[in-house]
Amino acid sequence: MIARAGAGPLRRLVVLRHAKSAWPEGVEDHRRPLAPRGLKDAPAAGRALAEADSLPDLALCSTAVRARQTWQLASAEWGTPPSVRYDHRLYAAGVPALLEVVRETPPEVETLLLVGHNPGLQELVLELAGDGLDDTLDRVRAKFPTSAVAVLTWRGTGWPALAPGTALLTSFTVPRGRKK
Repeated sequence: MIARAGAGPLRRLVVLRHAKSAWPEGVEDHRRPLAPRGLKDAPAAGRALAEADSLPDLALCSTAVRARQTWQLASAEWGTPPSVRYDHRLYAAGVPALLEVVRETPPEVETLLLVGHNPGLQELVLELAGDGLDDTLDRVRAKFPTSAVAVLTWRGTGWPALAPGTALLTSFTVPRGRKK
């Protein structure tokens, strides 16, 4: 059930899967960089967030190289990027760990950006969304590709109150950069 109006301020959780990564031989997973396509798609994700008026007050980002590069390229598309916190718990995290990190968000943050990995991000979106606009839930169930951006909206007194089924999935996009 979606939280009723008046139950607290409107909050948004913006979920961004890292852009397409490379698979260099001999490089451990945590250190894999973005692939050429990812280097184009990450700025496109930043532009899409700005155009959708979904810029965050705070960003939480996995410590993996590909996630950090996605954040850096996406946020470079904004005038003044918000603070970012790199958190090792977001790397290869499942829903319980992701929710734990999100629930630690300061109460003054109304829009939070989470930059991380699948399958955890896809599962988190599906767990939190009690409903979705148009066909957004079906699209997220089908696939949560690299550079995908999901926006969940809910009303609550603070981030610790965010619970399964309490958010509305208001948008789901997969920004892609231009080919040269």
